[in-house]
This record gives sequence, C-alpha cells and structure tokens, in this order.
Amino acid sequence: MLTEFGKVFIFILVAIVFVVAVIYFARLLRPHRPTHEKLLTYECGENPEGSPWIKFNIRFYVVALIFLIFDVEVVLLIPWALVYQDYGLIGFAVGAIFLILLGLGMAYEWGKGDLEWERPVVKPPVLEKKSLAPQTEAHQV
Repeated sequence: MLTEFGKVFIFILVAIVFVVAVIYFARLLRPHRPTHEKLLTYECGENPEGSPWIKFNIRFYVVALIFLIFDVEVVLLIPWALVYQDYGLIGFAVGAIFLILLGLGMAYEWGKGDLEWERPVVKPPVLEKKSLAPQTEAHQV
C-alpha cells in the first residue's frame, strides 16, 4: 500500500520521465538545418549590433520588478470585481482599502524616482570646514 507521499513521488517521477521522453522524441522528429541566419542572436527583428555579452542597465530589472509587483496586485482585483457586490459594503470597503494601498505604493515609487528612466543624481552633503583662526573678544564669554 502506498502512502500519499508515495503517490506524489510516483506522480512527479512519471511527470519527469514524460517530459524527458517527449523532448527526446521531438528532437528525433524535428529537422536540424542550422544556417548562419538561424544561429545569430535575435534582437526583435533588428540586426544585432555588437557583442551579446554586454552589461544591461540595472534600470531594466527595477522597472520589470515594479511592473510584476503591481501587475500581480491588479490581477487580484478581477475576482474582487466579480463578487464584491455579494459582500455588500464590507466587500467594497476591503477592495477600496486594497486600491488605496496600491495607489500609495505607486505614489511612493513615483516619489522615489523609480518610475523615471533617468534617476536624478543625488549630491552628497558637503561639510563646511571651520576656521582654526583665533576667536575674537566678541565671541568669547
């Protein structure tokens, strides 16, 4: 008799074997005719320029992460929009609070400058040097 963990293990094992078998079978059936054009780096239909091993600006990743965060939160609004009337005023209030928090998060990111492509340059504070000249009598107590 198998336990529930045994059933899950067998399911995962069968899934892995199935994926490997399908990939291997597809490799046997597909045509393999590499050309110079097919081996080039693909850049959205444009001719590639320079080496593909360049460093990207970190702004790409920051913008992508912000998009994912807010996109997932907006996806949560779809089920709420379908059923909030069933819960009356409390259902509406919960959704409104969620939207307010979402708006505050967006305002925070906007104020922080993360939605701007070019971030403003932050100037470090400069300490003024005090003079080591002797004090005059007016400053002495």
